[in-house]
Amino acid sequence: MGRGKTVIKRIDNTTNRQVTFSKRRNGLLKKARELSILCDAEIGLIIFSSTGKLYDFASSSMKSIIERYNGQKGERNLLVDPASEIKFWQREAASLREQLQYVHQYNRQLMGRELSSLGIKDLRNLENQMEMSLRSIRTKKV
Repeated sequence: MGRGKTVIKRIDNTTNRQVTFSKRRNGLLKKARELSILCDAEIGLIIFSSTGKLYDFASSSMKSIIERYNGQKGERNLLVDPASEIKFWQREAASLREQLQYVHQYNRQLMGRELSSLGIKDLRNLENQMEMSLRSIRTKKV
C-alpha cells in the first residue's frame, strides 16, 4: 500500500514545518550530490531557511558556478550593466550585418552577377539550385 498524496501548502504547525524542511532539505542536497556524481554535472544549490540560515552545496567552487551562471544569464537576458549591454548589442549588430552581407551576395549570385569569385563546385551548386527552383516553378504553373 502506497503513501497518501501530500497536499502542497504551507504547514501551519511550526514543529512539523521545521521537521519537513529538514528532511526535504537533506533529500534535496542528497539528490544534488548524486546528480553531480552520476552525470558529471556542475551543480550549485543555495537554500535559505525561514530563519535566514544558509545551506548550500556545490559540486565544484560555488563562486565559479555563480560566475558561470551570471555569464549564461547575461547572454540570454538583457544585461543590467549598461556597458555590457552596449557590447552585447554591438556584437549582435555586427553579426546581423555579416548575415545581411552574405544574403545580398548570395542574391547577386542567384541573379547571375558577381560569379567570377565562385569556384567550379560553387557554380555547380548554384546551377543545381536554379534547376530545382525552375522545376518547382514549372510544377506550380501546371
